[in-house]
Amino acid sequence: MSAGQYAGGPSDNILRTPHQTARYREDHMIERRTLIKGASMVAMAAATSGVSVRSSEAQQVPNSFGTEPAKLKAPANASDCHMHIYDPRFAEPNPRPGLNPKNATVQDYRLLQKRIGTTRVVVVTPRNYATDNRVTVDALSQLGANARGVAVVHPTVTDAELKSLNEAGVRGIRFSLGDPKTAVVTVDMVEPLAKRAADLGWHVQFNIEGDQIVAQADLLTRLPSQIVLDHMGHPTLPAGTEHESFAVMRRLIDKGRTWIKLSGAYFNSTVGAPAYPEAAKIAQAFLKAAPERMVWGSDWPHPSEQSKSPLPNDALLFDLLATWSPDEATRHRILVTNPEALYGFAKSA
Repeated sequence: MSAGQYAGGPSDNILRTPHQTARYREDHMIERRTLIKGASMVAMAAATSGVSVRSSEAQQVPNSFGTEPAKLKAPANASDCHMHIYDPRFAEPNPRPGLNPKNATVQDYRLLQKRIGTTRVVVVTPRNYATDNRVTVDALSQLGANARGVAVVHPTVTDAELKSLNEAGVRGIRFSLGDPKTAVVTVDMVEPLAKRAADLGWHVQFNIEGDQIVAQADLLTRLPSQIVLDHMGHPTLPAGTEHESFAVMRRLIDKGRTWIKLSGAYFNSTVGAPAYPEAAKIAQAFLKAAPERMVWGSDWPHPSEQSKSPLPNDALLFDLLATWSPDEATRHRILVTNPEALYGFAKSA
């Protein structure tokens, strides 16, 4: 640029000498650095004062409706204690047409973590994979120390196989018995496997209906291992907390070895979104009875809801916790302290 030409920004019409141009650019860069530094200091101040600072205002997540982030701020080390991975690299021995989500890999799930703010996760082998737990073990290796798993096995599983699963991060055995047509395990497998789970320090996890809980109350009471009940135990509607299964679950909780997953609001409500009122009543009743035995799960990618439109809104499902448990200390217990006790995550400072 020769002397006497216009110099500066795109809307600058001031005539400057080369020396003036150089000085202008230097001053402009100082102002820009000052502005950036100031913005960074504002963000740091917001973070240290407890204000939620998100890297993204919106996040599109496969198998989830909406893009807005959760309103409820997740505490550090918050756990999603119930989700599934469906990875096309692994064949499905028990394919369930209409119940086999696509775009449900670890990479897809990480988008959900960004949207709701959780960092720890429990991967549960879905029925589609029967007793082939490779998809879960592979997911655990990708997710690292912040992940634990729940496997599906038969009594024929060897001690060496159980040891390998334990080393991979598995901490429980799941029995999904609600639908006999798609079940890959049976009730008679529970007791022998519960003994082996107890020897490993694992739990046994049940996805069963309220009526089944009533029918199997004696079995559940005598199991030697800890017990986890998926999706609030599915107490039969419209009775909900008045159904006999709720009383059975309360007795199991009082024995000190049973945990409830506050998940699957859509399983426990006929009214549905956004409030899921019947599920709210059930969750609040459990929380009033034993907050120290509650954990939360997303149930992403919502296999049971694949034929419905729209799919569940995961930000809304996470925000329900603020209604179910208005007390922040209790939510911290549900999301952080309880999962550390049940799954063996590292203790938070």
